[in-house]
Amino acid sequence: MRTEAIKLKGKVSIYAKNLETGEAYSLNADDRVRTASTIKLPIMVAVFALVADGKAAWTDELTLTASNKVQGSGILLEFGEGHKLTLRDAVNLMIVVSDNSATNMVLDAITADAVNARMDALGLKQTRSLRKIGGGGSSKAGDDPANKGFGIGVSTPHEMVTLLEKLDRGEVVSAAASKEMIDLLKRQQYRDGIGRNMLGTAIAGKPGALDRLRSEAGIIFSPRGRIAMAITIDDLPDIQWTVDNPALVLLSHLSEILVEGLGKGQN
Repeated sequence: MRTEAIKLKGKVSIYAKNLETGEAYSLNADDRVRTASTIKLPIMVAVFALVADGKAAWTDELTLTASNKVQGSGILLEFGEGHKLTLRDAVNLMIVVSDNSATNMVLDAITADAVNARMDALGLKQTRSLRKIGGGGSSKAGDDPANKGFGIGVSTPHEMVTLLEKLDRGEVVSAAASKEMIDLLKRQQYRDGIGRNMLGTAIAGKPGALDRLRSEAGIIFSPRGRIAMAITIDDLPDIQWTVDNPALVLLSHLSEILVEGLGKGQN
């Protein structure tokens, strides 16, 4: 695994775990990494918790503003200012098509500080939502000089897998809410990274991308077990926005190695 990781110029951080056997693999797993859009997974968790606590409602109305419309993934950039969505719709767009504008609407509604408070409650002290995409909506963590340079979020591969494991066990908010979140992650539409060539295999995941970074956190529901993994590849030498980006190809290859290596033997 380490040999495969060093074939590509850039820094690779990995944590993976078979959620059925407990067997794990680690490479720079506790290094703090830029999350890119994988921070949307903790944001989703915070919303579900606030709804369960009665501090938010899925029917809450959010309004698209000029300050929330940002470039990148999603569809709301094409919608007119003043367009209204429910909190439920915004969260679904944030996950399923990784909509950046929807993410900003959600953060306006709940705040990054609330996301971080929920991560603290789950024991995830390194996972932090720092600010809205494109700037603004800063948090206490975002104002901390120790988090300068991490963009919209920071975490570790180990903590991301811990969060996925808690979801798998039904320990996040409730068993029903955990299942609903996993089902939502299964519907996300980007399959260029982990499990890319595993046709017909269910994956509950959230990828992220920046100019010189590709990452993903997810659970692969393979015949050899439920394998949770979080992989970040940063400091890429070139900027390449295609499905053939070498980091995406490596994410796919590493996910296959992890499923093979951590998976249960077949009779």
